[in-house]
Parts: sequence; C-alpha cells; structure tokens
Amino acid sequence: MAKKNTLEIAATGRRKTSIARVRMVEGVGTITVNGQESDSYFQTAMQRELLKKPFEAAGVVGKFDIIASVKGGGKSGQCGAVVHAVSRALAGSDEELKAVLKKAGFLSRDARMKERKKPGQPGARKRFQFSKR
Repeated sequence: MAKKNTLEIAATGRRKTSIARVRMVEGVGTITVNGQESDSYFQTAMQRELLKKPFEAAGVVGKFDIIASVKGGGKSGQCGAVVHAVSRALAGSDEELKAVLKKAGFLSRDARMKERKKPGQPGARKRFQFSKR
C-alpha cells in the first residue's frame, strides 16, 4: 500500500484499467505525470481540478511534490488512478488525514469497469435487430 520514509512516500492507485504509481516528497506542490507537468498531460479543466481535490480536502495545498507514473486506460481513468494514489499517499503520511480523506471518499477504489462484449451481440447490452419473419 504505502511505504513510509522521512522524505518520501510511495503509493499505488487504480481506476478502470489504469494503474498509477506515485512518489510524494515534501516540496512546493508541483505534480509531474509521466515526465510532464500535470497541466499539459491532463488537458481538461475537470481533470486538473480533480487532481487538486485530495490536497484541498486534507488542507495540505502546496506542501508536497508528486511524481506519478501511469499506465493503461485513457486520460480520465489515469486521472482517477493518480487521485486515488495521491490520496493513499496522504493517508500514509498522517493518520489524522486518513479519516478526512475517507469521509470525502478519496480512499475507496472506484470499481466501475467497462462491461464485456457478449457473443452473438454487437456490444455488451445491444442486440441485433429482431425480425419475426
């Protein structure tokens, strides 16, 4: 889950098919995702805001630098995975923050996945048009 050091905390987060590994160190609040600034990696404003929510809920805005490595899925799933990993790292850094983040819903893994395509159908739920004759 989370590895404790005096300088660095590591955590893993998941969302859909994305997996994020995060290193959190004390700093000025920069977030780096796959070697890029988070603002250039995540284009939409909603994703940028979602990245800041765990810090705002914990009240530690600008105290930690985040270095994230994300694989799999699309940008939305990757953003959710980074948020989950950051939340777990914050919870690992301070036991008092764990209750705050848990109440805000950041520590629970969002288990919603894409439903698989079934055989004899064009999609997961869609059926081919029925013809009586």
